[in-house]
Amino acid sequence: MPISLRSELKVADEVWIAAALLHREWPGCVDFSIEEIVERVQRENLYGSLRPGVYVHVVQHCVANRPPNPGRYRMLYETAEGRRRLFRKGDPEHPDRKGAKITPSRNDMPQTYTDLLMWYEGWCAMEANRAVENDPLLALEGSGRDIWADEHADKYVDRLRAGWK
Repeated sequence: MPISLRSELKVADEVWIAAALLHREWPGCVDFSIEEIVERVQRENLYGSLRPGVYVHVVQHCVANRPPNPGRYRMLYETAEGRRRLFRKGDPEHPDRKGAKITPSRNDMPQTYTDLLMWYEGWCAMEANRAVENDPLLALEGSGRDIWADEHADKYVDRLRAGWK
């Protein structure tokens, strides 16, 4: 059922849509400035005008790693002062925001934007894989296997301990 935008579209959902659109259109960008997200909300014009609450949602209410005041959404993540990206499960978050909303509900979004929810799932998975590939500790996985390639691990340990008292 389509929503009546002027009466039912939440500011937080409008902010998430704008941030998701920026990420999808600029895949090489890690994050965006607060101003870029607010400008994108204004350009999409989903509500019919830029609501005063948009800025404070981008700065505070939607930001998972900031103390809730009072909004406790987890839709954005502060990467640096004045910079935001979409929140991903596994990102550090303020404890008082645990379990709070991450994405708009499909029923709360204008139908023309619901494809962003599926895009977001793929984006999160791709970013998680990229994080594993770029992690220097995880890159060490399997690097010591050649140490005992010719012998069973127990025999290797026994050989190392030979001569211990």
